[in-house]
Amino acid sequence: MLHRDGIDSLVLERQSRAHVLERIRAGVLEAGTVDLLRAIGLGERMDREGHPHDGSAIAWEGKPRFFIDTKKYTGKRMMAYGQTEITKDLYAARDAVGGPIIDEVSNVALHALTSSKPYVTYEKEGQSRRIDCDYVAGCDGYHGVSRASIPSDVLRTFERSYPFGWLGIMSETPPYPDLCYCYHSRGFALASMRNPMLSRYYIQCDLDARIEDWPDDRFWEELKARCPKDMADSIVVGPSIEKSIAPLRSVVAEPMRYGCLLLAGDAAHIVPPTGAKGLNLAVSDVFYLTRALTETLKSSRTHHLDRYSETALRRVWNAERMSWWLTMLIHQFPDEPPFERRLRENQFDYLHVSEHVQASLAEQYVGLPFEGY
Repeated sequence: MLHRDGIDSLVLERQSRAHVLERIRAGVLEAGTVDLLRAIGLGERMDREGHPHDGSAIAWEGKPRFFIDTKKYTGKRMMAYGQTEITKDLYAARDAVGGPIIDEVSNVALHALTSSKPYVTYEKEGQSRRIDCDYVAGCDGYHGVSRASIPSDVLRTFERSYPFGWLGIMSETPPYPDLCYCYHSRGFALASMRNPMLSRYYIQCDLDARIEDWPDDRFWEELKARCPKDMADSIVVGPSIEKSIAPLRSVVAEPMRYGCLLLAGDAAHIVPPTGAKGLNLAVSDVFYLTRALTETLKSSRTHHLDRYSETALRRVWNAERMSWWLTMLIHQFPDEPPFERRLRENQFDYLHVSEHVQASLAEQYVGLPFEGY
């Protein structure tokens, strides 16, 4: 996006390209993400190989399954298209214009971020190197150097950890046709997809769960036990090609800008995967970031740059609230008082019968529009 606006950029990557392209990540794209990818010329393969997504089903133990029709309530369509595939498309676009990507770097450090001449140092093949720049986009995740470069007396971090994780499996099998959230007394389960021959399933697990204790047969048996019988009978099982356990937490770091540093994606915020918001928030951050840098570097105006953090955080907190609400609704919580359990069940009943509540959830799930886009 910066290149299209005539702005030079250089990417530093800690891992090798092969490693990046092997990582399995999220795959449900909001309508705004889909529109943006098309607008910048990265939608062709997505439209050809992605799976249009018009809503999600919710199955509550002992109750009829029902469908939140996002297309009906918003007029917008989502897309199931893996983040790894988007990364492939981005690499191809970057290579096509000769954009520099320096892989396998180490000891990255950011300097003089509040000055007019910031710079970045790093090591590559045992040699120390330096990059002088105008701005630094910190897109290096929760454990990266960017957020840690903001002084502790400036940075505020808000966090909520959940007392469980998700055990996920990927298999080269036809997926269940609908993205379906399942609430069950044994724990939460989710059926998702990546493409017509790549399925993604999750089950709620204890924080101390170990992958080696979950062979494929045990996973499939537990998944089916948490799904309605008709759904369980239609799930196609097969050998796993990837298996992982992820704890659930909500994290927001403020501000998202410090001098010449602008944070984006997991460097600034983490959401539970329940609402499929992590990748989509990163995309909206990048939209705001590109808009801010383009305006400032091409016209010297700083309107969007001055408001970058404020603008991005409004959308971040909305996604955090939606993901928190959905996580609280459909998971089993250890030692939950019976009163709170019944309140949660009533909340689901209200969602089931109220089109107003369904419309509100659909609007948030499909994604609020990017401001000014």
